[in-house]
Amino acid sequence: MDSQENNLVNSPVEETGKQEEVKAEEQVQEPAAPSEVETTVEEAPKEEAAPAPEEEPKAETPAEAQPQAEEPAAESQPERKTYATKAEVLERVKELAHGEETPQKEEVDYLKTVFYKLHIAEREAKLKEYIDGGGDPEAYQITPDEAEDVFKAEMGVIKERRQQLFREQEAEKEENLKKKLAIIEKIKAMVTSPEEASKTYQEFKALQQEWRDIKAVPAEKANELWRNYQLYVEQFYDLLKLNSEARELDFKKNLEAKTRLCEAAEKLADEPDVIIAFHQLQKLHQEYREIGPVSKELREEIWQRFKAASTVINKRHQQHFESLRAREEENLEKKTALCEKVEAIAAEENKGSADWDRHTQEIIAIQQEWKTIGFAPQKMNVKIFERFRAACDGFFAGKAEHFRSLKDSYKENAEKKRALIEKAKALQDSTEWRSTSDKLIALQKEWKTIGMVPKKLGDQLWEEFLSTCNKFFEARNAAGAGQRGEERQNLEKKRDVISRMKAVAEEAGDDVQQKVQQLVEEYNAIGHVPFKEKDKLYEEYHAVLDKLYKDLNISVARRRLSKFKDNLKQVAERGEAALDNERARLMRQYEQLKQEAQTYENNLGFLSASSKKGNSLIDEMNRKVQKLKDDIQLVKDKIKAIDAENAAKE
Repeated sequence: MDSQENNLVNSPVEETGKQEEVKAEEQVQEPAAPSEVETTVEEAPKEEAAPAPEEEPKAETPAEAQPQAEEPAAESQPERKTYATKAEVLERVKELAHGEETPQKEEVDYLKTVFYKLHIAEREAKLKEYIDGGGDPEAYQITPDEAEDVFKAEMGVIKERRQQLFREQEAEKEENLKKKLAIIEKIKAMVTSPEEASKTYQEFKALQQEWRDIKAVPAEKANELWRNYQLYVEQFYDLLKLNSEARELDFKKNLEAKTRLCEAAEKLADEPDVIIAFHQLQKLHQEYREIGPVSKELREEIWQRFKAASTVINKRHQQHFESLRAREEENLEKKTALCEKVEAIAAEENKGSADWDRHTQEIIAIQQEWKTIGFAPQKMNVKIFERFRAACDGFFAGKAEHFRSLKDSYKENAEKKRALIEKAKALQDSTEWRSTSDKLIALQKEWKTIGMVPKKLGDQLWEEFLSTCNKFFEARNAAGAGQRGEERQNLEKKRDVISRMKAVAEEAGDDVQQKVQQLVEEYNAIGHVPFKEKDKLYEEYHAVLDKLYKDLNISVARRRLSKFKDNLKQVAERGEAALDNERARLMRQYEQLKQEAQTYENNLGFLSASSKKGNSLIDEMNRKVQKLKDDIQLVKDKIKAIDAENAAKE
């Protein structure tokens, strides 16, 4: 009977209408390489008249250009912790949201990725448990996850803390810029008083230490600020009238320090992790900035060495991100193609639950494929994800609406079937076998016109309806067991009457018509026969009866015509006028019979178009039409006889 329609496969985030097969961590993007930062080092400027200040090699972005909380040194990053449950992730998220520890971007993104992996795995496990327990996968409803709401709220707190920290760092950078500008002004004033250089040396060294203690400044001011500082430091050293031993000792210490930095930079070429090497080079650059000058003849040499080592790391870093960007562009093309597939599926017409189910499976397969594709370019990653999610959400919103409507239809159909059950129960104890049978059969036909309901409920309702109907029919069959024996006897009696009719058809006596009439009355007086034999018996009976009537009509017509011709001589003796009057009377009779036959034939045409074969009314009318035609023919023959008599007189 009723089969259950496929229920809604809910969009994985039921309560929000969002399609969570696409993981939330898709929006977590690796930091891309700076797109508009030089990756080569500048040549140290050369001057003929005075010692040239050392030029700082660039490692893409100066250290001051990036917030300390956003760019921790790569080698100092703690090893990522493994989380087994969402509760462990939430505990760590709450620590970052409400503790004193500064939330690091890498850890926040990692926590987000881990949480949603566990979140999806937990939902899939619940669905599997439901199906393994015998549940219908199409009827499964996803329950809201309070842990996800808490997670989102705590992440909002962390985001606000990081934004506040960034604002504080930017304010600190502005303050550091002011302090360093003041130090430059002080050193600049020392350079303009050569005679005081030796006396202010200790003050100069103190200013250098103060400069080193001051950390980051705004990125856009970093290079220019460092060049100005280095310029006046070099000028101060050039004007300083210290004894040669002290000066040479200072240069030697600076050379040793810068040599160690060169060696460290050169070793970074062997570091397999390009990102770690780049971050460590950033630190080396910061240290290189803070070291004083070396002797004039070694300045270019030490600079070129450090510059060469930096160039190797910068090229590796640039190549890494060029390769990454190429893969990201390829991923964007793949994800765009998947978006187009889902959009095409969502645009297709769904004629029934089977179509919705088929398209659901197709979209879920596409979502699984999406998970295997890496990140798209940073500026497009969120946009392509939102496009994909919007297409999935649109499809599942339409599906949800379809099944909400289907659910209402199921409810209405169930009420209609319950009403039929109540009607059947009211008839189940009736002993009006014929009329009640017709009513129950009508209820069964009406049941078939009612739409579907969920399978389990549909089976229950049908079982109740069927048992109610069976109760009546079983009682009827028990009561009709004796009646069937009587019907079988009636069948034999009617077959005997038909046999006698066939025998009468072979007779030629004058009493044939009387015998036929007696047999017809005897046949009609016999009761019902078995239903399965009724039509066959009916056809056999009327075939014999029609032949008898036809033969009788012909025989009677001949006797009447013969008798008319005998009487016609007596009419002729009364004169020509008597013949004319008789002919006129026959013509009126002819027209009347002809009109009556036409009326019967018209009515017979209407009945034949809408009635089943074997209808007794049609058969009776056919016999009447045939008798009228026989009567018409008899009248025509009489008129011919009169015309022949008139011709003989002439």
